Amino acid sequence: MKILVRPMYSNPPVYGARLVSTILRDPALKAEWAGECLEMAERINTVRSLLVDNLESAGSIRPWGHITDQIGMFCYSGLTKAEVEAIRDKHSVYMTLDGRISMAGVTSGNVEYLAQAMHDVTK
Repeated sequence: MKILVRPMYSNPPVYGARLVSTILRDPALKAEWAGECLEMAERINTVRSLLVDNLESAGSIRPWGHITDQIGMFCYSGLTKAEVEAIRDKHSVYMTLDGRISMAGVTSGNVEYLAQAMHDVTK
């Protein structure tokens, strides 16, 4: 049994590497992949801006520019540990205790709720 199981855990499957190789070697597939990456980055940037706009519309007087100044899939919200615990308990919004939130999980459908929840725990 060990002889059969060990290679499955000791050696990663080659399928992922083959898939990446196939995409990067084909100019059309590579262009499609690059376009999809750009779309994803633009969507996250748009949601960051919507979050700040909604926070301001909710009446927040805190400075939220750091949200749009950051890049990538994660964002430090600026919420304190106590505020993170409050947003979790009152609004079922989850993030790390240091206030880091996954922007990939923020959508045009939930950004207003998130902004209202953030405003509620920070006023």
